[in-house]
Parts: sequence; C-alpha cells; structure tokens
Amino acid sequence: MMQICDSYCQKHSLFNAMNRFIGAVNNMDQTVMVPSLLRDVPLLLEELDSGGGCGELEAQRTPSGTYCSCRDMYSHYVLLKSIRNDIEWGVLQQASEEATSRKKDKLNGGPGAVDINRGIPEDGEMEEDLEKQFHYHLSGLHTVLSKLTRKANVLTNRYKEEIGVSSWGH
Repeated sequence: MMQICDSYCQKHSLFNAMNRFIGAVNNMDQTVMVPSLLRDVPLLLEELDSGGGCGELEAQRTPSGTYCSCRDMYSHYVLLKSIRNDIEWGVLQQASEEATSRKKDKLNGGPGAVDINRGIPEDGEMEEDLEKQFHYHLSGLHTVLSKLTRKANVLTNRYKEEIGVSSWGH
C-alpha cells in the first residue's frame, strides 16, 4: 500500500516533471534530423494549448484546420531546446536580469497584461507566507512543464507526419 502511494506521489513531483520534459525534448531532438524542414510549417491551433497559442488576428483558417501564423514549428523547436538547456545548465545571471526586465516591460503593459506580483505579499507578510508562495509557484511550474512536454511530443509527431514516417516508435 505504501509503495503505491509513493509511486503516485513521485509521479507528481517537480523532479519527475522536469525529467519528462527533458526526455520529450531529447526525443524530439533525436527525431528531428533536419530542423530546417520545420521552417514555415505552422502548428495547428488545436495542437497548442491556450497558454501558448496566438491571438485571433494571427490565426489562419484553412480546410484542414486553424493554423497559428505567429510561430512555426521551427520556432517552437528552438524554444523547447532553449528551455531544456536552461533547466539543465541554469541561466546566466546577466542574461536572466535582461530577460526579466524585458518580460516585466511586456507583462506590465498592453491588453491581457499579467500581474507578475500575484501571490507575492508585502514585505511584512513575506516570512509568514513563504510556504504558500512556494506551493503556488511549484504548482505553476509543474503545470508549465506539463504543457511544454505535450508541445515537444506534438512537435515530434507532426515532424514525423511531415516527413511521411508517422509509424516511427509505434
């Protein structure tokens, strides 16, 4: 009984979520032999989840589905590999500060802006809510890693379809 609970709980650990994502990106990287073939190949909006899609203005409807024109499969491929590298090797402090600055500018303005301070209390409350903040961010990170893992798997399968070898790995 204890072993069943342990394996269930471990399935939902951040460490295992990171390993699943890294494994999916490694599989994608090994499958995609010619990444340049991914250029200008759109992803179906149905293949993207709501967190990584594009706006209505950037969507193109065709008889075979609705495609996202804001990013092609190659840009998703590069993004997924970059995130994998950040997880495996860390992020340089200077690059991290520049990226954070750009993200704050992007997130603080415009329609659909995200409150980057959400869940972060004032200094006086900070010490008391560290556990709450930790669980909030842990849950968010786990969710993002799950979505990225799905995207890596979708991209791998679409690449196989595009090159006409959809029976690989089955």
